[in-house]
Amino acid sequence: MAFDSRDSDDDALHEECGVFGVWNVPSATAVTALGLHALQHRGQEATGITSFDGTRFHSHRGMGLVGDNFSDARVIEKLPGRIAIGHNRYATTGDTVLRNVQPLYADFEFGGFAVAHNGNLTNAHILHRALVRRGCLFQSTTDSEVFVHLIAISLYSTVVDRLIDALKQVVGAYSLVALSNQALMGVRDPLGVRPLILGRIGTEGTGGWVLASESCALDIVGADFIRDVEPGEIVVINDQGVHSIKPFNRVRERFCVFEYIYFSRPDSIVEGMPVYDARKRIGAELAQESPVEADVIVPVPDSGVPAAMGYSKQSGIPFELGIIRNHYVGRTFIEPTDHIRHLGVKLKHSANRPVLDGKRVILVDDSIVRGTTSKKIVEMVRAAGAKEVHMRVSSPPTTHSCFYGIDTPERSKLLAAKHDVAEMAALIGADSLAFISIDGLYRALGKPGRDPDKPYYCDACFTGDYPIALPDQQESADRQLSLLTVGN
Repeated sequence: MAFDSRDSDDDALHEECGVFGVWNVPSATAVTALGLHALQHRGQEATGITSFDGTRFHSHRGMGLVGDNFSDARVIEKLPGRIAIGHNRYATTGDTVLRNVQPLYADFEFGGFAVAHNGNLTNAHILHRALVRRGCLFQSTTDSEVFVHLIAISLYSTVVDRLIDALKQVVGAYSLVALSNQALMGVRDPLGVRPLILGRIGTEGTGGWVLASESCALDIVGADFIRDVEPGEIVVINDQGVHSIKPFNRVRERFCVFEYIYFSRPDSIVEGMPVYDARKRIGAELAQESPVEADVIVPVPDSGVPAAMGYSKQSGIPFELGIIRNHYVGRTFIEPTDHIRHLGVKLKHSANRPVLDGKRVILVDDSIVRGTTSKKIVEMVRAAGAKEVHMRVSSPPTTHSCFYGIDTPERSKLLAAKHDVAEMAALIGADSLAFISIDGLYRALGKPGRDPDKPYYCDACFTGDYPIALPDQQESADRQLSLLTVGN
């Protein structure tokens, strides 16, 4: 069983997953493929679509990008129907193999059922063990399959009631889209950590419906934004329309703040707030908190661009593209030797020497994880002739791992968990280093600051304040403590 986050060498907080679904839409599979293309930034390892033609379910899943799997018209033609769901995967749990690619599909006594899931279940190990004892046979190593088995063993009669039964047993952060013979369903966890929105295609009365992780997926298919699916809400879409079910007790929402910092596409509107504007305000707040004399503001592309623009406007220091990103480097580029691996950052980024030479440079990036990439970027900018290199980061220091659907290294490998800011600056080779404060981040997002008793966002990666219980982690810690006790 491989539910733990992978120990990657990548120096980044990796995307979650993207989900998309349509009801009563002509060429549903083609529309879903377009929606997934807009959500490609949320997962690049695998993708899949399941459609329903009114009688049968049809699925295609594959490794790689959406374009690698759904650009062939023959593939689209094999997935007929006006109803479909799709998924882009970045593996936060389980191995990167075809059996883990979603949507997951199963035949039940009530008919077919497919589910695509974004997020993480924090009691997946415990549930998995209990389900195996009951005789459930798992076909994958992803926590998403837990939903399938909980629905299978539920004693309720309707699909929606079985889904509610399953949801009340899981703990974690999730949004999901599911498809049965009778309905398309969308769900957000009670705290609303992961995003999900509802849209409409066509005119009222004749058009169809869309569920998606972000509003940018609506734009590409010509759909109108209707509203966010509420935290703890189940949206059921069928031929009678859209129905809302709220089976959970109301709790204070804790939307993932990193959606504004990095994960969402800049042109998306998230929880009513344009992401692009939010990132510029974060940059402006960062400039107020941590000014430094310099000649030029340079973003680390692409995620650092809006924050650098905000920093530049607030500080009055010119914004320039001093680093150019190569967009044609894939994730599977072969790095056969230590020497080539060390040069890997230059595959993705190049210094724009005329902008940097002889200048005092402020680099703006969205986060520092392990610090290895930041160190290489600073070295590259110095090699291009920069007199000074100052790093400014549009998130607070990442001191804790995420257990809610973002692939982060274990805490011992997070640079900020082991070093203070001055030590981090020395390690990456910057003349100075500063992060936006947690209160500054909240102010940039329209809040007076972070209320430690009632924080508005999930910010556990910065504060260690985990809003959702971590049963699997606690069980693992208890087991380790027991082994140590026995050993002593």
